[in-house]
Amino acid sequence: MPAGSPNLSFIIKTNANPLPEAEREAAFANLGFGTLFTDHMAIIRWSADKGWHGAEIVARGPIAMDPASSVLHYAQEIFEGMKAYRTQDGHAVLFRPEENARRFRESAQRMAMPELPEADFIAAVDELVRIDAKWIPQGDGSLYLRPFMFASETFLGVRSSREYIFCVIASPVGPYFKGGAKAVKIWVSQNYTRAAQGGTGVAKCGGNYAASLVAQAEASAEGCDQVVFLDAAEHRWVEELGGMNIFFVMDDGSLLTPPLGGTILPGVTRKSLIALARDKGLTVREELYSFDQWKADAASGRMREAFACGTAAVVAGIGTVKFTGGEFMIGSGETGPVTSEMREALVGIQKGQRDDPHGWVHTVTKA
Repeated sequence: MPAGSPNLSFIIKTNANPLPEAEREAAFANLGFGTLFTDHMAIIRWSADKGWHGAEIVARGPIAMDPASSVLHYAQEIFEGMKAYRTQDGHAVLFRPEENARRFRESAQRMAMPELPEADFIAAVDELVRIDAKWIPQGDGSLYLRPFMFASETFLGVRSSREYIFCVIASPVGPYFKGGAKAVKIWVSQNYTRAAQGGTGVAKCGGNYAASLVAQAEASAEGCDQVVFLDAAEHRWVEELGGMNIFFVMDDGSLLTPPLGGTILPGVTRKSLIALARDKGLTVREELYSFDQWKADAASGRMREAFACGTAAVVAGIGTVKFTGGEFMIGSGETGPVTSEMREALVGIQKGQRDDPHGWVHTVTKA
């Protein structure tokens, strides 16, 4: 559904002390992930009496909060992850921002928060990208965008807040994993679960990620890059990684990915890869897949490749799977050809290097 026209107009307050160009260029030479930030941020406020109001682009800086702000006590908070890219012809573009706007609204529903109109969500992101377009790196880098909203009312009663702040910040980034395109090693958590039916698994809220950190620490202690969770009810079915969805490439050329079903975050990258795979004539099955079957299929060769996907990492091949009592390798342990092909197809569209048959690319500025 089209986002429509924004209801809000943004007041632009330019940062009087932007980072000098020489310092920005020097920082671009060694980009990490999420440690460097642009000069500005977008802010919109909501209150029970005024609704959405006060849309601004301002200098990035601290947000004043009372110690009794309800987000600090009851965790009413949601966020999104998306990227702006610099195309070969110099345009600044977004990838499927309407999907992030829709998911943000659905997360707000689940967390009993006000729903920001999708057009206003996209307008806030557009305005920030437009004013900080020089922060989009060339080459393999991108500008990671973090829209988020939190309850800001000062009170200690257990109820939905009557005041909220929506904000967008931006960070120029390089590869999410240090090894770049190298296959990652993952840890299967058998002690912790990410989400259960009726919970907040389908919402992109901070609490889901906080709950995953102890399992991620366990994975790191085992020498793994990421953790993968099994279902909460039977501890049998593969669901998703700490911050990414997962796909399996079978020996008949088909792709398999766990079904959404209320406990898995509906990833924009996941949805896009399913469409691209089907465009190529590949069969994509959204089916339950057990950890025991995964081990057996890896041993027999029925499962040839596996990869994780998400906005931050895009597509990352999985080489080794480790669990309590053992580990197994997927194929040769390196990123496989189907994984590489899917990544190249997606990134090619995002960066304007390939045709965009679905109309996914949203142009913010032209060269």
